[in-house]
Amino acid sequence: MDSKDRRLYLAVTACALVPYVPALWNGFALDDLYIIAWNPLVHSVQGVWGAFAAPYWPPDLGGQMYRPLPLATFALDWVIGRGSPALFHAANLVWHAGAAVIVAALARRWADTTAALAAGLIFAVHPVHVEAVANVVGLGELMAAAGVCLAVYAAVVRQNVWASGAALVLGLLSKENAVVAPALIAWAWIIEAAPRPARRQMAAFVVSWVVIAGAYLAVRALVLHPYARLHATAPVFLGESAFAGRLTALAALSDVFRLLVVPLKLRVDYSPAERTAVQSLLDGRLLLGLACLGLWAWLLVMAWRRQRRLEAYGLGWIAIAFLPVSNLVLSTGVLLAERTLYLPSVGLALAAGAALARLPPRRFRVGLALVVIACGIRSALRTPVWRDDFAVTNSILNDSPNSYRGPARVAVIYQSHRQPDRALAALRHAARIYDRDPALFFAGADAALTLRNSRLADSMLARAEQLCHRCSGSYRTQALAARARGDSAVADSLLARMP
Repeated sequence: MDSKDRRLYLAVTACALVPYVPALWNGFALDDLYIIAWNPLVHSVQGVWGAFAAPYWPPDLGGQMYRPLPLATFALDWVIGRGSPALFHAANLVWHAGAAVIVAALARRWADTTAALAAGLIFAVHPVHVEAVANVVGLGELMAAAGVCLAVYAAVVRQNVWASGAALVLGLLSKENAVVAPALIAWAWIIEAAPRPARRQMAAFVVSWVVIAGAYLAVRALVLHPYARLHATAPVFLGESAFAGRLTALAALSDVFRLLVVPLKLRVDYSPAERTAVQSLLDGRLLLGLACLGLWAWLLVMAWRRQRRLEAYGLGWIAIAFLPVSNLVLSTGVLLAERTLYLPSVGLALAAGAALARLPPRRFRVGLALVVIACGIRSALRTPVWRDDFAVTNSILNDSPNSYRGPARVAVIYQSHRQPDRALAALRHAARIYDRDPALFFAGADAALTLRNSRLADSMLARAEQLCHRCSGSYRTQALAARARGDSAVADSLLARMP
């Protein structure tokens, strides 16, 4: 590595770290509590290797997903830092900086230092990354993205089957969306972003993918076999047809475009009634989403025709990486979440970096400086939103005033402060906005039992059971929350009512 490249990677590292320094003062929020703070598995050194034989979500909460590497990292951080959130957040910053450097390295090998600097800096400071970096459980996104980028680099730049396979394993054991790595490698071969390997070596890559996929699926099935299979569905899709679900997912592409290109307005929550289902082909939201899709396709075709390989590759990367979380193929647990755009944004950084590099030097420097400063400030100001549950709740109330999740989160805070009457009032407000989420009624039963109103609790649970399929995980989740605040009697009462 020469001094020029060294300066490039140091600049990218610095810009990836500086905006997120406030995260070091963040605590645990939302899923951090269930995955880390209340999870005995990660509270001892045994969890480092025990994570590979355990589901990501604790068994009491359903035992869903297989992401052993983030869990093992959490266990190591807990032991070293004695449960201090600062070390967890520091680990996220290091992984984010590493991912940004790998993005710059990809661009450096396919273009010049100018394009690499622009790509690395854009990725380092992009505000859409705040949720993944500033919230501890976002580590899975960071590790998976790093694994995917390394797999692509090893395959396309180095043509090393073993290194690419090892990186793919790293990604898959971090989060399921790393499955897109082979498609990203194939896309690079298709558009000839780099020299294609010989047929025999290409076949070796394909064989390695098949072997890795088979081994991963076998281990995953073995670990998750004892637990119930839950079908994740975003609240906005509950009770809607598959056709309406696909229309809604297409309409959400306008949000994806806005978040990637002009990330001024950021949200913790994109749920009803902030984002309602699309029922008609003439719905303006659908037309806007299709327009964004059309613009992306036009840019891709233009980049391809003009032989702008890195731009075309980056634009294709966005679509390939976003497809598994788009709800267009399979329904996921959310309509849209900013953390899921972490990996797709690599493509944006590569394409934008290559486009900026075509500017005259002075315009390039000014343009890149303005982008980095604006995005860096936006990211730094957004990071404290993930300080704790109260800060996240306040953000939902301000940024998504029509969402039912705001008052639902307020109810959680009231209940944790032993104000069950206020919690019930907040939950009733949430249910008036949206009454299809069974979690509202489980929380209501918790508050009712705290008030020793068994009749109200039973009616709340009856309503919850009408809305959910295989509700045992929800009973356990609410019982865990009750036990964590010291209400063991309420927790036991909820578990006793579990079917």
